[in-house]
Amino acid sequence: MSKYEDLIKILDVLRYEAPAEIKKYYPDEADLEKVNQARSRAFIHLFLKVKFGITDFVEREQLVTDGTMDGGIDGYYIEKESKTIYFIQSKFRTSDSNFQNKEIAIEELLAMDVSRIMQGEDKDENGNTYNGKIQELIRHINDISDMPNWNTKVIILANVKDKLQSKLRLLTGGFAVDVYNYDRVYSELVFPLVSGTFFNIRELKITISVDKSSSGHRIQYYPQTKYGECTVNALFVPTLEIARILSIYKNSILKFNPRSYLDLQKGSVNAKIAESIENIQTNEFALFNNGITMLSDETKYSDTVGKRNTAEILVTNPQIINGGQTAYTLSMLYDKHLQTGNLDVFRDKEVLLKIISFNEGEGSISDKLKLIEDISIATNQQSPVDEADRRANDKVQVELQRKIFADFGLYYERKRGEFGDGVRRKYIQRSKIIDREQFLRICLAVEDDPTGARSRSARVMFEKRSFDAIVPEDLDYKRCIYTYLAFVRIPEFNSPSPNVRYVARFAIACVVSHRYNESLRPSEYDESISRELADIIGRWEDFEKYVMTEETNRNYYFREVFDQDTGEKTVYANWTYYYKGRTLNRDLKNYFRF
Repeated sequence: MSKYEDLIKILDVLRYEAPAEIKKYYPDEADLEKVNQARSRAFIHLFLKVKFGITDFVEREQLVTDGTMDGGIDGYYIEKESKTIYFIQSKFRTSDSNFQNKEIAIEELLAMDVSRIMQGEDKDENGNTYNGKIQELIRHINDISDMPNWNTKVIILANVKDKLQSKLRLLTGGFAVDVYNYDRVYSELVFPLVSGTFFNIRELKITISVDKSSSGHRIQYYPQTKYGECTVNALFVPTLEIARILSIYKNSILKFNPRSYLDLQKGSVNAKIAESIENIQTNEFALFNNGITMLSDETKYSDTVGKRNTAEILVTNPQIINGGQTAYTLSMLYDKHLQTGNLDVFRDKEVLLKIISFNEGEGSISDKLKLIEDISIATNQQSPVDEADRRANDKVQVELQRKIFADFGLYYERKRGEFGDGVRRKYIQRSKIIDREQFLRICLAVEDDPTGARSRSARVMFEKRSFDAIVPEDLDYKRCIYTYLAFVRIPEFNSPSPNVRYVARFAIACVVSHRYNESLRPSEYDESISRELADIIGRWEDFEKYVMTEETNRNYYFREVFDQDTGEKTVYANWTYYYKGRTLNRDLKNYFRF
């Protein structure tokens, strides 16, 4: 369950993105010291990628200054939009325990020459010349013409002692300081990267061609809703532009969409989208596809951008609420064909884009969110949106996902496909993802309803009233996770009863949930589960013998047949119906005494 293990996998994936000629990222795997040095540099890459959306390895590497004569600076970033210069000091720890507990030394903070670098000094106070990366940073700072309008911030990727927190500004030269301790690294770097929500873009520029009669002609109108007036722009845009945008920003612009990307299963809508791009040379795609609906705070259109036959759309705070599968599928094709350097499959193919902008001052935040939900429900019909999808953005689910990751390092999939990119890129193993439907069934088992856990349909469970009852705000999620972890381990245990691996699993989970002790630490769950499952499954054959003797069960689930020739009695058991039946919970309580 270690989040640190996921961090290590991510750092290894990031360092393997390095071009082969940057050999420091490809040490002999047996040389653990050099491997850890490579991971330490990749740790800075992780911050740069997640916080600033720099997806290109070489571009990030230019900003990593760690080395000899680095002035105590491990990396930097100059953000023009916010007019902020970031100086990064990073301390990667090579064990789970040290990553959580070891703190940065005061001497390491004092070694940061932020003030000297900001003043244009190219040598440290001992007269030693800074390395080439720091020299380049100084040149960039010198090129800023309106420096009084800029801010400087120091980023510390390390744990800091509580008593030093109030002194950080003084220790780093009087500059603002932002500390990413181990907990923030997991919640604000690791989780967003795995879920593909790591870069929140404020402004999105879409370039469109206007050299054909069909392109560049947009419809603009102003529908009045009960929540206020909106502005709607509708026009056809190149599929290549949508593909490029989603390749960069992924799920970060699908936050209001009820689903994240769903894989290209054979025969799926997404597979058909891919086929219509790759296998058809002409623009039937514009006719076959229902298009994309995007929300924005503001949309600006201009066809006077200094380029012939070109127009641009500037979208502020974009979010796709319909057509997310189309957009993400295009991005997958883009990534695939970009590797070959040939993007001709997108040539002359367009998709309808509808951008809905909320006019400033119109309606409250809650009104806007309600309208977003209504639009999402009404427009998501190309791939059917079921009740589970509609519950994906419920507040209780968002909070449940956060808690489960924070405490257990597991990924509760409230939106279908939201961790698909993390799995494809090998950041995490699929086994660490908790399926939302299975989790709700576990919640029913925990609430002493193993029959419902087996028999209720997903549609019924995710209906609003039912869902709110199964997953209340005060859900004992730790007990549910304990039970879930036991549930997935049941097949590891041998039993004379064949039902243990199949129809009896939710019944066993129900019993296990009553063995949960809230004083257990997550690190102790595995040992406790092993012990309890061994006991419960070891008694399961006797439990089934017991229920076969109960009069109320014999009339419904177990039928005795006598052979008139031999006089032998045979009992036919319908275990499938029993484990969905009304007497199961009573029998569990009577036999296992809970």
